[in-house]
Amino acid sequence: MLFRRVTDAALAQYAYLIGCQKTGEAIVIDPERDIDRYLELAEREGVRLVAAAETHIHADFLSGARELAEQHGVKLYLSDDGGDEWRSHWAINGDYDVQLLHDGDSFMIGNIELEVLHSPGHTPEHVAYVLTDRGGAADAPMGILSGDFVFVGDLGRPDLLESAAGMQNVMRPSAERLHASATEFLSFPDYLQVWPAHGAGSACGKALGAVPVSTVGYEKRFSPALAAVGQGRDSFVDWILADQPEPPLYFGRMKVLNRDGAPVLGGLPDPMHVSIEALADDGSVVLDTRLDRAEFMRGHLRGSIYTPLNKTFPTIAGSYVLPEEQGVYLVVEAQDVDKAVRQLIRIGIDDIRGYVTPEEVEAAVDLVAIPRATFAEAVDPGGVVLDVRRASEFNRGHVDDAFNIAHTRLIPRFDEVTGGGDTRVRVYCATGARAASAASYLARRGVDVVYIDDNYAAHAARLAGPAEATS
Repeated sequence: MLFRRVTDAALAQYAYLIGCQKTGEAIVIDPERDIDRYLELAEREGVRLVAAAETHIHADFLSGARELAEQHGVKLYLSDDGGDEWRSHWAINGDYDVQLLHDGDSFMIGNIELEVLHSPGHTPEHVAYVLTDRGGAADAPMGILSGDFVFVGDLGRPDLLESAAGMQNVMRPSAERLHASATEFLSFPDYLQVWPAHGAGSACGKALGAVPVSTVGYEKRFSPALAAVGQGRDSFVDWILADQPEPPLYFGRMKVLNRDGAPVLGGLPDPMHVSIEALADDGSVVLDTRLDRAEFMRGHLRGSIYTPLNKTFPTIAGSYVLPEEQGVYLVVEAQDVDKAVRQLIRIGIDDIRGYVTPEEVEAAVDLVAIPRATFAEAVDPGGVVLDVRRASEFNRGHVDDAFNIAHTRLIPRFDEVTGGGDTRVRVYCATGARAASAASYLARRGVDVVYIDDNYAAHAARLAGPAEATS
């Protein structure tokens, strides 16, 4: 059996290419939209990609299943256990070779058997795949492709249909279903390997481990989430819903597009190198991917969003761009254009109109700056203090008189920032990273903003004094 994990570090997402070397057939589980990676990997490994399967309708990226079916005619394996609201309408109503799956079903890829386990909670339709290699002596499963059901040290959050997709009064019933699914998981044999769809850094859970693989037995012993399952349903529901991070703005849009059908790309966008003067003033957004936030604050193109090309890039872009209304230009090194394009199309930002280089920006005239300050310097009794950390961080301690909007939720709550006035806004977070992007967005919207480039924990310790800081 061939088993390969394909990692997207920015979204902490894992897809799996699984092949039968005897028959030369392979399947990809939970593919992203830039499908060339899986096809090239299959070719290198000497197998042919004949199928794609999903564990659920994703919120954090656009699925590549439709792209694979349209361009390469692969067979689709999709859950039919979530009710009509969360069926893959695009596949059911389209001209595709699709097998709809229910709990207990199984299918073969060569000599590899995948058995369907309906595991609702994270989403109603969620399924996992229990894998058995029938090509040799094995007569029992090897492991479980757990999707967003079981992570290393965590379980998939059950609040997203409400907090991201806008459905009302569903998070507690979803958490109760997750408790039932996890209780069933506890009955699985300890030796089974667990291959999740996400690792540390994903917003699909609140405490995912950085190790990409586990076993059922290890999770039973050490997962805080499974320990909470053992405390009973009501206690578990309270635990799993507490302190979940605010989802990035784009999550709700991903749910709808993945259900109804992501647009078919047919290939990656290839943005042209343009001049500074050619950047259109047409409502498009300039995403500045430079890593040095101090450099950005000293000078950038008017209206640019600070979107460093690191693990935060898709979260920032997905929270500050409205693709149905806005195209994007990039400030990016030429050798990084492909990397940026891939991360954007994975979250449905396809209208990438061109790019300029950081060197061209730095040489340009009419750059704008955003004032920077430390906590000690940012004294303005008449202004507003905006904390853009998560609510759970804010509740553990914050600057006096500050109010909180998570940096991923600024667009829908923008009117709360100044109340429509022209008050100066001081923006901070834990280390300055999230506040930098938030400050750039507010400046784009015309807010008089000061960026606090400082460490909150160190500031709080200074205020507490030696006794409290060491207690």
